[in-house]
Amino acid sequence: MSSVLAVLCLLLLPAGAFGFGIKVFGLFGGESMTHEKITERAILNSTVQVCRALALAAGQDFTFPPQPFTAESVAVACKASKSSKSFRQTIKFIRTKNRRVDYWHFLSARHHFDNEKFSEGRKLITDGLSVVKANNKRQNFEAAREKLGQILHTLQDFYSHSNWVEMENTSPNSNLIRSDTSIGNIAAESRATCRNCDGDDCRNNILEDVLREKILTSGYFELFSSFKPKGKCSHGGFWDRTKGTEPIGGINKDKSSSEHGRLHDKAANIAIAATSELLEDIRGAAGDRQFLKLMGLSGKALCFAIDTTGSMSDDIAAVRTVTSSIISSRVGTEDEPSEYILVPFNDPDFGPLMKTTDPEVFRDAINSLSVTGGGDFPEMSLSGLQLALTGAPPKSEIFVFTDATAKDRHLRRTVQALIERTKTEVTFMITGTSGFRRRRQSGNNQEQQQQRHSLRRTSDFQLYRDLAHTSGGQAIEVTKNELPVATSIITDSSSSSLVTLVQAARSPGKAENFAFTVDESVRNLTIYITGSSVTFTLISPSGVSQQSTDMTGSLITTFQSVGNFKTLKLNTEAGLWEIKIMSTNPYTLKVVAESPIDFLFDFLEESRGPLGGFEVVENRPRAGVNGSLLVTVTGSDSATVTEVILVESSGSGVVNGSIVAQGGGDFLVQFDMIPSEEFVVLIKGQNSNSSSKSSPVIFQRQSTTSILASTLTVTVDDSNTVLEPGTPLSVPFTVMTNGAGGNFSIQATNDQGFALTFPSSLSLATGGSANGTVNLTAPINTASGTDVTLTVEAEAPGGADANYVVMRFSVLKTVTDFTKPVCQLLSLQSNCSETCSLSMWELSVQVTDGAEGTGIDRISLRQGNGTMNTSLAAGNTSTTLVSYNASCCSPDVELVVVDQVGNVGTCFYSVRRAATNSSEAVSVTTTTNAPQPPTAAPVVSLSTRAAQSFLLCLSITILGLNLPFAMGIN
Repeated sequence: MSSVLAVLCLLLLPAGAFGFGIKVFGLFGGESMTHEKITERAILNSTVQVCRALALAAGQDFTFPPQPFTAESVAVACKASKSSKSFRQTIKFIRTKNRRVDYWHFLSARHHFDNEKFSEGRKLITDGLSVVKANNKRQNFEAAREKLGQILHTLQDFYSHSNWVEMENTSPNSNLIRSDTSIGNIAAESRATCRNCDGDDCRNNILEDVLREKILTSGYFELFSSFKPKGKCSHGGFWDRTKGTEPIGGINKDKSSSEHGRLHDKAANIAIAATSELLEDIRGAAGDRQFLKLMGLSGKALCFAIDTTGSMSDDIAAVRTVTSSIISSRVGTEDEPSEYILVPFNDPDFGPLMKTTDPEVFRDAINSLSVTGGGDFPEMSLSGLQLALTGAPPKSEIFVFTDATAKDRHLRRTVQALIERTKTEVTFMITGTSGFRRRRQSGNNQEQQQQRHSLRRTSDFQLYRDLAHTSGGQAIEVTKNELPVATSIITDSSSSSLVTLVQAARSPGKAENFAFTVDESVRNLTIYITGSSVTFTLISPSGVSQQSTDMTGSLITTFQSVGNFKTLKLNTEAGLWEIKIMSTNPYTLKVVAESPIDFLFDFLEESRGPLGGFEVVENRPRAGVNGSLLVTVTGSDSATVTEVILVESSGSGVVNGSIVAQGGGDFLVQFDMIPSEEFVVLIKGQNSNSSSKSSPVIFQRQSTTSILASTLTVTVDDSNTVLEPGTPLSVPFTVMTNGAGGNFSIQATNDQGFALTFPSSLSLATGGSANGTVNLTAPINTASGTDVTLTVEAEAPGGADANYVVMRFSVLKTVTDFTKPVCQLLSLQSNCSETCSLSMWELSVQVTDGAEGTGIDRISLRQGNGTMNTSLAAGNTSTTLVSYNASCCSPDVELVVVDQVGNVGTCFYSVRRAATNSSEAVSVTTTTNAPQPPTAAPVVSLSTRAAQSFLLCLSITILGLNLPFAMGIN
């Protein structure tokens, strides 16, 4: 009955034209390319090219991964195998945002290049590209990825919905990503473009003169009306009512079975090339290493939120020590932090957030922290943590240092929502819990000290313990003298390949046995235990046991106990381990290790859109009903999942799921019921080692963040995620309940402190819903690329249930500079001879951004291993002078020039020996896209030679030509 109702719902919901289909687990069959496949293939191809360029620039060899490329194989080729999980996660996120365009903008012609809305569609792409570049420049990678996924959908639809392919084009329309150029000869509104299809045969329904004259058109789509302008093509397909209006038929190439499905593969291949071209433009604006960070191919972030009040000087000294240790040991390795984040807090202030990719800048920021004030005991710790949660990448680990309780406890639900949404671990380093807090300032009288001492009860820090438990982190309580020892957990957890095998919390404590499987990929097996008066017995797979009272046994190589925190480093042995914990006091257990094999997961719900299938749940799943989960195994192309279990975080209840493999490391899991209690996700599986003939290896992994289901649902219209400074943005939201009605409390917060208004409550009937609106305004002086996170929470009457929605917005001032920077060659001198190592060449170039430009932001080398220097021209700050010199053995140089808003240009110069018998003949070459004097080379988005090579590679890639492997073309 439910499936019948689902089909009925689909027929009643609004629909629209979609391009290439979307991956919705079984809705589309066959070999048709989807938006997800197109996006992933282009990202993998572009990433390989970036890693290759970096390797060659460093004088290193580069080995191309085997075909077909995967996230895991590309990460290995890029010498970043420990980042394969975050790389896979980034690709999934971009794909999801791509797919959701069909959900939010199904009837929007401009989002799909329908109805000949070419200028409007191009504006979506170029405006979005400006947002991506602005966010990337400020290292707001998550916001950049979100917008990237959205604009890629529109870009890809151009090739499926227009007649670009029918006009026999084999390369992308590069002007779709540039605002200052012509898209093409767009059909006039009165120009007929199609004739009737011959029955089901639509091969020749586009008029010959349209194709001959290269007139650009696209299909019209309407759901509720059959009207379209006279003589125009229709989109076609099941939902399009205009396809029955003359001229009858359609021209879409969304699937192989579409009206123009015979051209589906060609359209998809050009869409891959177009996606790669857009990624190449982003790469040029960002630089190669920044591009890899955008793609998630980098280490974990190192993030500290630090109380800077008077008594924290010892704590800050310990942070300085551990920071120096990590920088010294990790920089230059796979575990080098991708970025460094620092958030100070005290009372009444918190922030600002400092984010950098330079370890020395971070070290200086830590060293410059100073303690001050602290007149009363609680501090703005949750405000600082909120800022850290929104500024750090998802799945980060944040360390909070404090010796005070939270003054801003009203942010508890907001912080918990952000922890759940970002799946971030939070570890609290709480010092001085055994005594009162001594502020290092004059004027503290005895009464104030006694008051603080009374506040120092253990229960006052239960909020921190609860948040740590939800996130999968620790609440470590030590004296200030013990803190330097406890910070070893920071160094241990900074590995990019850290995985969790099992974790549990018991409050009140009880005797319990915990089993966990260790597979052969595991290294550095470690157990963390927090709690007082906790004893244990550890049993290895071979049956050897060791008790907590005996530190001379063979199982534990290192044991450390400080405050309430115990660390056990074990001799790694594959097989089933067991730890028996005995305590009546509350305790937590966490078993971690390093391994390439891990997993990602997202809860799914049936899509309310016309395409059916599933949508990712971006807040709490529905409690007490059946549910679905998408599990993705990372770090192995051969791993399979055999069990997926929802395990109660503080109890023994479990719910087993049924698993259906989806291919590509994805597994769809169905559960008969989602628990109402807090739970984690536990998976078990097998990994086949292709290099070994041994039987598959059993592995076990567990999620860190606890999940709490809800009978409430909060949804928001995220169709507009760009804030213009000074202009209020209305964000509509809906709250629904599956339970009792009443007056539901509403709370909206944002991490930037921007002005906002919202209703304080909404009245819902039993099983009903209600709508509200948040109005958010960025100050007029807010910089472009600023990322703001809005959290909207709904709480049921009495506080028994709650849910939330988290949205990211990007601030962007109106962009008026669409012109690329220009190079002018001032001089080029060479004494190159037949023996190139004995001679040099040099050039001088003037770079400008035009009279109305925003100015030069960055100049770098894409080719050439000589020496480049830049300086501002005397008396003219808008002109940059570039000097370059190199050995004649390196005769080519390519400059990448980026202006302040991310317009990218390159100019190419070469000094090569001419093909002549004269040993003195030297050829001097500059590139240009139009005839120019030999002394001036306008900067183009790609040099002619580079562009042709790049697009040739893409064409070979997408057409699947079999070239020698040494060329490394995917």
